[in-house]
Amino acid sequence: MTAGTSGWLAEACAEVARDPDSVTRAFAVAARQVGRGPRWPDTDPTGVVHGTVDDAARATLVVALAAAVGTGPDCAERLTLLYRQGDAAERRGVLRGLDALEARGDLSDAGGAGTVEPGAAELVVAGLELAADALRTNDPSLVAAAVGPFGSRHLDQHTWRHAVLKLVFQGVSLDAASGLETRTDDELDRMARDFAAERRAAGRPVPADLDRLTTHRPATTRE
Repeated sequence: MTAGTSGWLAEACAEVARDPDSVTRAFAVAARQVGRGPRWPDTDPTGVVHGTVDDAARATLVVALAAAVGTGPDCAERLTLLYRQGDAAERRGVLRGLDALEARGDLSDAGGAGTVEPGAAELVVAGLELAADALRTNDPSLVAAAVGPFGSRHLDQHTWRHAVLKLVFQGVSLDAASGLETRTDDELDRMARDFAAERRAAGRPVPADLDRLTTHRPATTRE
């Protein structure tokens, strides 16, 4: 991101702090202001795995919105509206924004051993509904955005397993799945082996990423 685009983003965040409703327009124009290129062009040239620069800009706007209105029901309603009314890129931005809030610890209760911050409960529920919607699509970039830090922290184990296998099926690197090693369990191991067997029986290549699901540390399941 250049100095000019960083300046636009800083101004947009300041405007969101003054007027939270301005986030809608900022979301819509973000790509024109900062570009659509991959965040990590050398290792992720399509931007599917780690997102694009406009994804990152929109995530920053989500953090600014949460700072302005809190992480309660108002924020949940606003992010749901941004997602539902947005195009695929704007929807990714909302999901990446949830990742940013999760990474900052804004959704977790520091004194509750991994529990959700009480005031953020509705936002987490709304975020899970949006992640589930993204996982129902055939857009690899949306599926990848749904299994970042927020998805890794909050998706139930059944949904997580199928999301991870969907990445493999779509040919997306499992680097997109945050916390993969800690959430892979015996059932996902079995599903991955069955998938590999089906591919071999059909004479099709087996994605190398499947090996990451069959050598794992057992995780605590969240059925």
